[in-house]
Amino acid sequence: MSSVKERLRKLYANGCEFTWTGQICHVAGERDCHRCIRVRVWGAGKNSSALQADLLSKAVLPWGCATDCNYPTPKDVRTVIDYALAHGWDPHLIGGTFFLSESGHASAFELADFLLTDRLRDEGAPDPTTRVFRAFDENPIPPIPAPSVKPSPED
Repeated sequence: MSSVKERLRKLYANGCEFTWTGQICHVAGERDCHRCIRVRVWGAGKNSSALQADLLSKAVLPWGCATDCNYPTPKDVRTVIDYALAHGWDPHLIGGTFFLSESGHASAFELADFLLTDRLRDEGAPDPTTRVFRAFDENPIPPIPAPSVKPSPED
């Protein structure tokens, strides 16, 4: 897990104020490691039931560990909140955590740049590399061109 201080953010949805944070992590796969953002959301104060979703970046990069810069947008977090509310999360309960898990929700939930993963909580969860490659094959993102280098006058 990252040691960077987490920043609390506010989001307004369905007439309520939600507080959320994202923690940058990495998860190991069979053939690669992947960026993962652990999103936690509270809807009724710090003692309320938290919502947690571990979002696995879909980025496929040409070098080892996929250290891309994907981070969930407020729109992504709103989508996570809306889905969780529709699937049983009650933010007004006191204590506990509602997990959007890969095993329970991945077949019905996906974001443009992220998949759900259980690998941060369970090392025996499905291989994230296989899932990322499959998502990339289904919707390839054009590669970012390398910056052009102009020859110096001495060349």
